[in-house]
Amino acid sequence: MRHGLYVAPFGELADVATLARVAATAEASGWDGFFVWDHVMSHDGIDVADPWIALTAIVLATERLRLGAMVTPLARRRPWDVARQVAVLDHLSGGRIVFGAGLGGDRRRELSAFGEERDARARAALLDEGLELVLALWTGEEVTRDGPAFPVDRAQVRPVPVQAPRPPVWLACVWPHRRPLRRAARYDGVFPVSFGDPLGPDEVRGILELVGADRPPDAGPFDVVVDHENRAAATRFPTHSTTRGITEWVKGQPTLLPMQQDRRPES
Repeated sequence: MRHGLYVAPFGELADVATLARVAATAEASGWDGFFVWDHVMSHDGIDVADPWIALTAIVLATERLRLGAMVTPLARRRPWDVARQVAVLDHLSGGRIVFGAGLGGDRRRELSAFGEERDARARAALLDEGLELVLALWTGEEVTRDGPAFPVDRAQVRPVPVQAPRPPVWLACVWPHRRPLRRAARYDGVFPVSFGDPLGPDEVRGILELVGADRPPDAGPFDVVVDHENRAAATRFPTHSTTRGITEWVKGQPTLLPMQQDRRPES
């Protein structure tokens, strides 16, 4: 099991140079991953860093950490730009990038404030079409598609990512919704969240069962990423025997000072 930090680049952490120094400290303290939120606005008008610029600085400040945005609402992005950004970061990092994607939401008015699609079903269709296009563009070959939202004609993105066959693709889902889990089963991992009680061993088993029912047997490894940011979540996994199936713990860090003093949990 790997242990990562899950960081909101808001306020004092919107300073990208500061964020890069914190990531370097996290790496020296033994953490395995460092992931940044992908947002445009906050609830209270504080500064918000661009995740791709932040990740560039973090890549240059680290050597070992697995990195990525958790998660990118692909429906409000152009897939060809995202494909190129991830590929270039994968080169710069020597193959350490994870691509996290999801529907996003309007809790911070990041959709309604900018005239983005607010209907969840419509965003799901945009996400599916965008994901398929990103993966096709990562091959480096010319891509022609007559998609309803993202038509492309002999489009090509170079360079291709370092990782083969591609950087890991993790899909966010809100437990216990099943459609997002079926989507995640087609890719490389799932980042489940719950707006009620924290996820526990029973929920993780349920996620693995649902993913396994839709995942081809030869599809390769699959990551289950669990947010472990509060004591309530910790009490649901008191021992390592109850964490079976989880491949990555991510600990949420909303502020700067605790992160500078934090160390990776003992395995």
